[in-house]
Amino acid sequence: MAGFASMTLLEHFHAQIRLAGREDEPRPGLVQDSDGPVRRTWSQDPTAFAMVECPAGLGEDPDHWISRQVDFFAERGQELEWKTYDYDEPADLLDRLRAHGFTLEDDEALVLGEVADLLHPVMAKGASLRLVEAGDDAAFAGIADLHEIVWGRRDGHTQQLRDELRRSPETLDVFVAEASEPMEAGGHRAEVGQVVCGAWVRYSPGTDFCSLWGGTTHPAARRRGIYRALVAERAQRASRRGFRLVRVDCSPDSLPILTRLGLERVATTVPATRAPAPAGPTPGQPAPTR
Repeated sequence: MAGFASMTLLEHFHAQIRLAGREDEPRPGLVQDSDGPVRRTWSQDPTAFAMVECPAGLGEDPDHWISRQVDFFAERGQELEWKTYDYDEPADLLDRLRAHGFTLEDDEALVLGEVADLLHPVMAKGASLRLVEAGDDAAFAGIADLHEIVWGRRDGHTQQLRDELRRSPETLDVFVAEASEPMEAGGHRAEVGQVVCGAWVRYSPGTDFCSLWGGTTHPAARRRGIYRALVAERAQRASRRGFRLVRVDCSPDSLPILTRLGLERVATTVPATRAPAPAGPTPGQPAPTR
């Protein structure tokens, strides 16, 4: 990391993204505010996204601040995600969140590195890649269909992504890979023209960072270089926009690919989610041991 020797990658990320409140970029309908040490990003639509984090810790009374968020979003009837990192304070944050009714989701690796390490183009075998416009009904429907095939559910995230692209095209690019030939593997089949991977890149203007998201790949389209090709496409787009560093919250499937390319796992992030319900534990209830 020759250009960034004075600070570690994690220090750059923490200062430019987390402490600066840049986990999400401002856009219509999205509220970004603080409640004491808690940074909040939430949709005015209570059926949609709400996320909080505590990049500077929770001080001397963590349960007070946790309870306030539970109460606030329960009153709105809004599901809440508390995004945690393994270096957050207090050290027992996950235990405290569980005591307040949060469910811990699967761990993801926080991976950071230089955009330049990802630029080398890769051939996607049997698929064509393209940039998606906000008005492209077929592409967004294809992404939604893909998520239903892979994850067994169809949710509202694809529509939210489309709305974000329409409202804030300067902070987001969306790509799809479509099958250019029939694909079969493990009893799965993808037809010509079907979306077999969808991925997007978000930009944080005024920082060094872009971030890579999505990447869900059709079971019939794996081991063809498609995910890797979309990494390169997004990196090239980000490089042309002047971004030098990249962040990925990645699954165990993606981690080996990204580390082989030169990116570095610097932390673990665990989403803690809570459905809208009456607030938290009895005051003074101790957090359970893990």
